Amino acid sequence: MNPIPIAAEPSPFPLIAGKTALVVIDMQRDFLLPGGFGESLGNDVARLATVVPPLAALLAAARSAGLMVIHTREGHRPDLSDCPPAKLRRGAPTQRIGDPGAFGRILIRGEYGHDIVDELAPIDGEVVIDKPGKGAFYGTDLSEVLTDAGITQLLITGVTTEVCVHTTTREANDRGYECLVVSDCVGSYFDDFHRVGLQMIAAQGGIFGWVADTAAVIPALQQLTTTAA
Repeated sequence: MNPIPIAAEPSPFPLIAGKTALVVIDMQRDFLLPGGFGESLGNDVARLATVVPPLAALLAAARSAGLMVIHTREGHRPDLSDCPPAKLRRGAPTQRIGDPGAFGRILIRGEYGHDIVDELAPIDGEVVIDKPGKGAFYGTDLSEVLTDAGITQLLITGVTTEVCVHTTTREANDRGYECLVVSDCVGSYFDDFHRVGLQMIAAQGGIFGWVADTAAVIPALQQLTTTAA
């Protein structure tokens, strides 16, 4: 099957059947829900909530098209042995990683707040990667998972645009993956960071990858579904 072109910046993205995975980064309760860790840092979590409906639609299209779906969750072991002191002491938040929060201990694996919001919950067969850092490749087996599946392209979504999304995209770019960041399926607490973060990805002829929205990506996935049928 020939690649399906997706209208994107800085050029069309050639979607290849059987080679593409959807990566959903850190759509966790601790970051998205009112009263959670994100809000305790002084952020407006409603900005991230706007990502959920388009991402749910994209997720449904990806599942129908038979794409590999990978979810990530940033968080740490209960004893914090994988949380560097610099990260633990960061800034002057009212709450720190590991402290009791509204949804359990903050960013601790196994706690309610560490898990993914209900609207985007993984289904059976989807990969869940627990990561201790900003990037999804650091300290995880993501590279092995993608290599074993023959994946060469990533549709990248999640939060936040300028931190975990950007770090993962850069890591993937260095490893040779073709990355398309879906612009309305990534979000930030800061409008300027979101805007500039997307511009940086597609700058200089796509230095880190491509950028497109769901209006362009979902029809391409639907075409994959029709072709497969």
